Amino acid sequence: MPIPTYQALMLPLLRYLADGEQQRLRDLIDHLAQEFSLTVEERRQLLPSGQQPIFDNRVGWARTYLKKAVLLESPRRGWVQITERGRDVLAQKPERITTDFLKQFEEFRTFIAHSSTTTVTNDVMPSDNTGSPEELLEQAYETLKQNLLAELLEQVKEASAAFFERLVVELLVRMGYGGSFQEAARTIGRSGDEGIDGIIKEDRLGFDVVYVQAKRWGQTVGRPEVEKFAGALQGQRARKGVFITTSTFTEEARQYVEKIDSKIVLVDGERLAELMFEHNVGVSTVTSYPVKRIDNDFFLEE
Repeated sequence: MPIPTYQALMLPLLRYLADGEQQRLRDLIDHLAQEFSLTVEERRQLLPSGQQPIFDNRVGWARTYLKKAVLLESPRRGWVQITERGRDVLAQKPERITTDFLKQFEEFRTFIAHSSTTTVTNDVMPSDNTGSPEELLEQAYETLKQNLLAELLEQVKEASAAFFERLVVELLVRMGYGGSFQEAARTIGRSGDEGIDGIIKEDRLGFDVVYVQAKRWGQTVGRPEVEKFAGALQGQRARKGVFITTSTFTEEARQYVEKIDSKIVLVDGERLAELMFEHNVGVSTVTSYPVKRIDNDFFLEE
């Protein structure tokens, strides 16, 4: 039989987790392959990039979309478990779970709106498929990127405090601050006085410094925390600071930094993931698809 689409895999995947036990993604893939009676050859078929089996990729997308709809959750890295909402969905005895079915959940609608498209993985095309092939390619890229950013932030939140400190150092160095990693590590990642976590050179020659505070928080960072940081900067007669968190900032906190003399940049979890993506921290390129056009100048004849 043909390899099932990721949408055809959603309901069987959810049913397999109905007992509420935590399951490894690897075991899920093996179970679903047996359920759909896939041959060894079918399981070995690779994506055009040659980097991953097609079936594994589709199970991964099924899991991702179910997680975005909060029917599944990841209690730990590489494992999945059904949620209370997932049990409620199974109790309805749906004949099939698709992306249209998942749109009844606000979290999934938010995810779709944020990525500005529906995935073009497998045989599913965007609802507006009148765009050019290049437009569809860009839409697919944006979907993959938004999914990666969400997974990246989730990994950061699950990491230890010590790992988060190293991550911040690595990111700032990749962005051009602090000179070398060794130099930056000597001045950041250590708890400082008056609420300042570290100091890093703004440029490689050290003409100016930037004070850094990094918090691996789950709760929203409000104005009081930012005010403390601003006060610490004033106590050091500093002009620049960056406040990094894995969560979000309140609107009051953002409005506050726009009114004060010190220049403070607020980096929330989503922005942190974007910067990591942009500067290749915690991510790697699997493959690339160069888009080429005819070189008309080559065909000019004198």
